[in-house]
Amino acid sequence: MIHNVKHYPCFIHGEWINASNNKTFEVTDPSTEQVWATVPDCTREDIERAMQSAKEAQISWQMLSAIERGRYILRLVEVLKPKREHFAKLLVREQGKTLAEAYGEFDDTLNYLTYSAEAARRIQGEIFPSDAPNEQIYINRVPYGVTLGLCAYNYPLALIGRKIGPALVTGNTMVLKAHEATPVTASEFCKAVEEAEFPAGVINLVSGAGIDVSSQLVTHPMTRLVSLTGSTRAGQAIYKASSENVSGLVLELGGKAAFIVLADADIDKAAEAAVISRYANCGQVCICNELVLVEASVAEEFTQRVIEKVQKIRVGDPMTDIDMGPSVTQQGLDRVASMIKESVAMGAKLAIGGGRPQGEQFEKGHWFEPTVLTGVTCDMPVAKEEMFAPVMPIIAVDNFDEALEIANDREDGLSSYIYTQNVNRIMQTINHLEVGTVFVNRQITGNVQGYHSGQKRSGVGGEDGIHGIENYLQKRVVYWSYDA
Repeated sequence: MIHNVKHYPCFIHGEWINASNNKTFEVTDPSTEQVWATVPDCTREDIERAMQSAKEAQISWQMLSAIERGRYILRLVEVLKPKREHFAKLLVREQGKTLAEAYGEFDDTLNYLTYSAEAARRIQGEIFPSDAPNEQIYINRVPYGVTLGLCAYNYPLALIGRKIGPALVTGNTMVLKAHEATPVTASEFCKAVEEAEFPAGVINLVSGAGIDVSSQLVTHPMTRLVSLTGSTRAGQAIYKASSENVSGLVLELGGKAAFIVLADADIDKAAEAAVISRYANCGQVCICNELVLVEASVAEEFTQRVIEKVQKIRVGDPMTDIDMGPSVTQQGLDRVASMIKESVAMGAKLAIGGGRPQGEQFEKGHWFEPTVLTGVTCDMPVAKEEMFAPVMPIIAVDNFDEALEIANDREDGLSSYIYTQNVNRIMQTINHLEVGTVFVNRQITGNVQGYHSGQKRSGVGGEDGIHGIENYLQKRVVYWSYDA
């Protein structure tokens, strides 16, 4: 029997609603696999209601000044601030990240929202001279209208802030749909929206157990822009599905970041950064270090230092002072375990980890040891496929050119790392590495004033900074003729 299970409704037109057929689905704690919440499994009728609400609210929302829209967002920030402890513990229970990481996610969320609110004074247009006399050409920035925010499970709160902020400050309304594994945080976020007294319909929330809800949202004729953080496969499906509407797209998709270490690098710093950048959030970060490419002359030293640091990673109850919690889904771990098994059969060596941690506390839950694989070659599954798990494959390369070739010989291109003191190599990396973000002598990070985007199959558009704001705006050209 399930005890102490709380229901978290959806939020449509300023009201808390359940699915029109009263169906729900369960949410489990990744640490224990215990069911602790239920949320509505929305119907087409519920989606129609949410879209109509967003459409009705959008015109009046757009007609507010950008400054006034920014004030609403800042009011939301003030409502959220005293809820830091509540949201941090909620994130731990729903997503499995450590409490320290959860506090960081909450702080990032407020940062995203505040930056967007402050950007209200920086939305710009242009005026150009016309070919004709007594005429000017104006380029105005205008909102798309009704937008969708489809969020991944790795950052259930921060991704909401990352999408809601720029969408709203630019005059759009947004319908949110959280990942089915982590929908509770979104419902709690909307309580803060209600408390901040946003106009009804500016932010709506629906939920669904499968892909049907997302598909119906993307193909809805009122949808003008889709913002997705998710896998490349999901992005490709949305790219196709949105073609009938010719909707705008902001797709931040998968990648397999190469972590390049050259012989002249500070090896200890590189090893430390490699570990931090691989095992953060249990390896569930799209820009994580997914594949180490280290020059053969320093590969043994580098690998030994990595193993020493990985041995110190404490895995356990994420509510306590540990370094790594569970993964969100068991399905993902089963896939990775299969990839490791096949790679080992092809000749890879398990240097450390490779399975479920030992002990009574790990009998239930989605646990996996911090893992390092050596002797990896480019044809192995752990080198070819994105893992999104706490597994670090290491490939020894002859030189920088080989590392660059391996990194670029992919259909995705989200991010990459390089550790070297050679300025020429750094510039070659910046000029020739086919990715959206390059970390130079730097572990995983991200600043709101930067830009987070992918190349090739890692997405279109992007988020953060002035360019992220720009992606939620269309251009409208005005030819204005007047009497002299």
